[in-house]
Amino acid sequence: MNRADWLLLPGERGNPATRLDARRPGGAAWTPGNEARPLVHGAAYFAELLSGISAMEAGDLLLFTDWRGDADERLDGPGTEIGAVLCRAAARGVVVKGLLWRSHLDGLHFSQEENLALGVELARAGGECLLDMRVRPGGSHHQKLVVLRHRGRPERDVAYVGGIDLCHNRNDDATHSGDRQSLPLASAYGPHPPWHDVQLALRGPVVGDVEAVFRERWEDPAPLSRSPFNRMRERLAHEDVTADPLPPQTPDPPPCGTHTVQLLRTYPNRLLFGYPFAPDGERSIARGYLKALERARVLIYLEDQYLWSPRVVAGFARALRRHPGLRMISVVPTVPEQDGWLTLPMNLIGRINALADLRRAGGGRVAVYGLENRAGTPVYVHAKVCVIDDTWFSVGSDNVNLRSWTHDSELSCAVLDESGDPRPPKDPGGLGDGARVLPRELRLELMREHLDRDPPAAELCDPMAAFDAFAESAARLDAWYADGRPGPRPPGRLRRYVPEDLSRLRGLLARPLHRALVDPDGRPMGMRLRKGF
Repeated sequence: MNRADWLLLPGERGNPATRLDARRPGGAAWTPGNEARPLVHGAAYFAELLSGISAMEAGDLLLFTDWRGDADERLDGPGTEIGAVLCRAAARGVVVKGLLWRSHLDGLHFSQEENLALGVELARAGGECLLDMRVRPGGSHHQKLVVLRHRGRPERDVAYVGGIDLCHNRNDDATHSGDRQSLPLASAYGPHPPWHDVQLALRGPVVGDVEAVFRERWEDPAPLSRSPFNRMRERLAHEDVTADPLPPQTPDPPPCGTHTVQLLRTYPNRLLFGYPFAPDGERSIARGYLKALERARVLIYLEDQYLWSPRVVAGFARALRRHPGLRMISVVPTVPEQDGWLTLPMNLIGRINALADLRRAGGGRVAVYGLENRAGTPVYVHAKVCVIDDTWFSVGSDNVNLRSWTHDSELSCAVLDESGDPRPPKDPGGLGDGARVLPRELRLELMREHLDRDPPAAELCDPMAAFDAFAESAARLDAWYADGRPGPRPPGRLRRYVPEDLSRLRGLLARPLHRALVDPDGRPMGMRLRKGF
C-alpha cells in the first residue's frame, strides 16, 4: 500500500505553520506504528476513560478539549461524575488541563453555563480548564480529544479522538435505550434520546501528535474572547483567562501496531488574532476526504449527523459519476435534532438538497437510512465515520457539512491498516490487496448492529451483498409498519430515509428572517467563507 495514494502529503495540508508535519523524520505528514481501536458507543468509551484516568499518578499529564462538558455526567454509575473524576486526578498530582468552547447563549441550546461550571469545579481541585471563544463569529470549537500521558510509563499513553463529548446524552450502548442523564432533543426521540456515536482510542507515537494539537491551541497568545461582555464577566467572576505553561512535551510513545494515522483538522481563517499555528486556517479534513474519495471504487460507508450542503457532497457525487460500480450507504438521523421554526427548515432543506445531488449522480447506488431501537424510537446518529473500500477510514468530530469543513475547529483521524487483507484471495467477499483488517472490521461491526443480527462474514464482506442486506432489512421493517405491525417485529434497526415534503416548509423559508439570516447549512448568511477547500 502506498500511503501517499490515500493520505495528504505535507504540502497538501495547506498549512505550513503547524508543527504536525515537522514532527516526523523527513517531514512525513502521517505517523505509522500505532494501534487504533474504535470504541462504538459512549458507554464503551466512558468506561475505558474512567479506568484510564483512575490509574493515573502524580506527575502524569491529562489534556482534553471539548464542545460541551457536563460536570455531573456519570462515566459508569454513581461516584463517577466526570467533574469528580477529573478533580480527583488533579488532587492526586496529575497535571490536568482542558479547553472548552465558551459557547453562545444557552437560550440557543448551547453550553456556556455547563462549560463554565466544569471549569470552576476543576480549578478548585488544582486543575485548569479555560473557556475558549477564539473562533470566527458564529463558529465553535468542536474538537473532542483526551490525552493521557504517563511519566516514565509511555507504553500506557493513550489518546481518544472522535465524536463523543463528555456530557449528557452520550452514555448509551448498543441497546440504544438512551442516557439516563438526558438533554432534550426533538420530541420524537422521547425523554431519553437513543444516541449512536464512535470514538477512536489511539496508542503509539500518534499520541504525541494529538498532544501537539492541544498544545498549539493552549499556547495561542490571543485573548480567549473578543467579546466585551465576556471579558467583563471574566473580570467580575475572577475567571482564569491565562493559560499556565505546560510541562515540556515528552518523547512519543514507542510504535506498537500496524496502523498509520494522519490527523486532519479544520480551522477557520480567523479575521483578527489569527491562529499562529494556522494563520490562514486549515482545511485538511476537506482535503483528506477529497483525496480518499478519488480512489473510491466499490463502497463508501458513511455515518454522519448531518450530511448537508451540496458543496460538500460534490466530492462524493463526483466519485459516483466517475465509477458506475461504486455504491454509497449513508446512515443519518431520521429526525432533526430540534423541533422549531428556525432549526427544522435548516436541517431538512440542507439534507434534501445534498441527497438530491447524490442521487442524481448515483441513482439507485445511493442508499440512505435512519435508525431506530427495538421499541421503535428513532436513534440520534451523532457518529462521524467514513469507510472507503475497506481501505481508508476516518473517525472524528467533523460532520459532512460546510460548517465542519470550513468554519468550526475540528479534529479527525484518517487511518490505514498495513496488516493486509483479512480474507483469503479466493474468497469472493474479499476486495483483493486493497482491503484491510481494521477498516473492514469497523464497517462490519457497525453493519451487524444495525441489521440486529450476525450474518455470515462473507455476506457483509462482499460490498454488493452488504448493500443489498441493508436494503432488504429496511424494506422488511418498513413493510411491517405499512401493514399495521402484524406479528413480531422483524429484526433490524434500519428505516429507509424518506425526505419530508418541502411544500410544508416553503412558508417558513419565505419568512424575512430566514431569507436574511439562514442558509441550509445552518450558518448566518454573512459568515460563509469564500475560500475553497
